Amino acid sequence: MENQKNKENYNSRIMRYIKKSYMLYIFLIPAIVYAILFDYMPMYGIQIAFKDFRPDLGFAGSQWVGFKYFKMFFESYQFETLIRNTLVLSFYALIAGFPIPIILAFLLNYTTNLKLKKATQMVTYAPHFISTVVFCGMLFVLLGTDGIYNQILGVFGIKPIGFMTKAENFRHVYVWSGIIQQMGWNSIIYIAALTSVSPEIHEAAIVDGASKLDRIIHIDWPSIMPTAIMLLILSAGRIMTLGFEKAFLLQNNLNLDYSEIIATYVYKIGIQGGQLSLSASIGLFNNLINFALLLVVNQISKKLTKVGIL
Repeated sequence: MENQKNKENYNSRIMRYIKKSYMLYIFLIPAIVYAILFDYMPMYGIQIAFKDFRPDLGFAGSQWVGFKYFKMFFESYQFETLIRNTLVLSFYALIAGFPIPIILAFLLNYTTNLKLKKATQMVTYAPHFISTVVFCGMLFVLLGTDGIYNQILGVFGIKPIGFMTKAENFRHVYVWSGIIQQMGWNSIIYIAALTSVSPEIHEAAIVDGASKLDRIIHIDWPSIMPTAIMLLILSAGRIMTLGFEKAFLLQNNLNLDYSEIIATYVYKIGIQGGQLSLSASIGLFNNLINFALLLVVNQISKKLTKVGIL
């Protein structure tokens, strides 16, 4: 009887809170509808990964084939190359790109010249707002065989560098161009976290003779570490999900051995080749790996730093 009363009291408190804050819940409706339409409803189509899907028969009429297409992908001669290229490119981008926004945030936080600070922010933020197609076009203009960079090298009698034609250079172009494009935007969240640090702590550290490096290590870094770890965990959950658009636009026959990743392969066999069941099975396998990595990294983080998202 007492439990029933407690439950009723709890439900009434919840209803009163909802009525009091009903405007906030109204604002949530578009996000909920979006998630249902574009995140949950498409999951119904996952079943085609286990069917010999034919559009004329639909989901219900297509024959179940179990793990046929998963096995086909695992036994494919391209399996090893796709996994290797995807993992190497992802870890390269994560290791090289993750600390740079943090370093930029520290530099901007300690810049006393406001004009220099604003100019740096504008220059580093601007590439984020350039579309991927335009940005890749700029890369070809700058780094192509007859591009601006190689023309400058030619003036000094240096042979042109095949940024876009040598396969081994693809990863460097892909990763570092991505860092340039996103480092300013990614630093915003760290700058916001740094502003929450009390100035009195820095003043006390200065009185004690702490240098800027000491303040960064002992004051600033601990304050943004939970945020950095959260973003690292989320990044780990996207290890196998590289941006398709940029990889596809920078891809050519000369760098295919390094640039063919799971995302571009799924597009080619699914959209261009019409093998919908095979592409769906590869995509599902890709997402399962991401989910597993997310859980593993989250558990490691919780054990080492007591910070996690789950």
